[in-house]
Amino acid sequence: MVRHCRPPGRPSRNNRRIRTDRSGVASGDIISCEPATGTTVWRGLAGNVDDAVARAQRAWPAWAALPHSNRIELVRRFANEVRREHDALATLIARETGRPLWEAHSEVEDAVARVELSVRAYADRTAQRRLDSALQGSAALRHKPHGVMAVITPASSPASVPTGHIVPALIAGNCVVFKPAEQTTASADLLAQCFHRAGISATVVQMVPGGPEQGQALAAHDGIDGVLFTGSAHVGISINRRLAANPAKLVTLELGGNNPIVVWDTPKLADAAALVVQSAFASTGQRCTSARRLIVRSTLADDLIGEVRQLTERLIVGGPFDDPAPFMGPVIDNRAADGLTQSFLYLLSNGGRAIKHLVRLDDAHPFLSPAIIDVTRMKERPDVELFGPLLQVVVVDDFEAAIAEANATRFGLCAALVGGSPQEYNQFWSQVRAGVINWNRPTFAHSAGAPLGGIGLSGNHRPSAYYTADSCAYPVASAELDQPRAGIGVGLREV
Repeated sequence: MVRHCRPPGRPSRNNRRIRTDRSGVASGDIISCEPATGTTVWRGLAGNVDDAVARAQRAWPAWAALPHSNRIELVRRFANEVRREHDALATLIARETGRPLWEAHSEVEDAVARVELSVRAYADRTAQRRLDSALQGSAALRHKPHGVMAVITPASSPASVPTGHIVPALIAGNCVVFKPAEQTTASADLLAQCFHRAGISATVVQMVPGGPEQGQALAAHDGIDGVLFTGSAHVGISINRRLAANPAKLVTLELGGNNPIVVWDTPKLADAAALVVQSAFASTGQRCTSARRLIVRSTLADDLIGEVRQLTERLIVGGPFDDPAPFMGPVIDNRAADGLTQSFLYLLSNGGRAIKHLVRLDDAHPFLSPAIIDVTRMKERPDVELFGPLLQVVVVDDFEAAIAEANATRFGLCAALVGGSPQEYNQFWSQVRAGVINWNRPTFAHSAGAPLGGIGLSGNHRPSAYYTADSCAYPVASAELDQPRAGIGVGLREV
């Protein structure tokens, strides 16, 4: 018998059942459910942030004192444990996120690959340097860990994003308290077990189940020396405001985007349409790097939109284990589905023209059809991240207008140009405000050896991926001599 976490069609309350203990402090069960079926995957109590931070503080000196090579060996053992649990972890990711199983397998592979990437990045970004200066001794540059790091991650990538934060923090010598999204607690729990089975102490890496209350308490905790956060702009801004008066605590914000994909002159409309559909609807549009806005030249608009619509109508929407395999699964929960439905109706009632309607495919579960809406005639377009399979179209006449539309956002995570000449791409690259800018590639295409981050509401100039190492250790400059040697030659009285 299938158990639902909530009555069909009703928004969830952050997957929590809240109760109040005798002290009046809110606590409760954390319940993770399958979006595709409503079946409970994981149930447990919210973690105690104070206890977890205290344990990490006690464990940190010994962990930081380990030789760097030992820490690298331990994170490589973690990668081997994830390989052993590949199928189990992929299955949990598919169940908890609703993403197709083939995509969940790709995420596990990405999580494993991030370990060696983090090893290389730490050696590159935080390399020790020494500059000899004869009688002046030498100048040295070395790096120190911060101490105890909070890692707070979203439901959209429950294995690769946490691994991409936790492993660099461990390599640098930090302990980690990890608070995953409550919707993907089971995946996070198995990931934490892989760290522990690899020989990394359960006090060095701790997973704290919880909802927003635990996340806020962890980020603001006095015992936390740095926060690595990936999630929505709304939550990231609240963390930034709360910690603004505490410059001693490092804060790294990897937030979302209202990302544009611009299609310009190209004879390969079918390929351009495929790039648009991949950018907008892969992972059910639930990537921070998904395309939210299609900006297209007016002379191409009818033909391109026709190709995009035709391809979109062929996409299979289904459960993660369906056969044939779907391209898209459900969104994360009914609350997200309800919010996207309301957003589509708002756009439609304020000047938008439906090209492909957003349809709720299941009253009980959050399956949505991919939707396309032309918002060119809207007087005011909401500058928000619509986190799901909803693509807005804007038609423009010239390239300068396309760049202006791409920049018409407070966000700045990623942007892509499809088609156009090398000169137009150079103009696009130099004038568009974003941390990732691609040409004839999807918006989410990203090199393993590059940083990932944005500007504006998309981040705080501390990119992740290859540059995460920068946030996990701070540089210490030293001037050094093996014996004291000094004298004062000016401004002394005669003896």
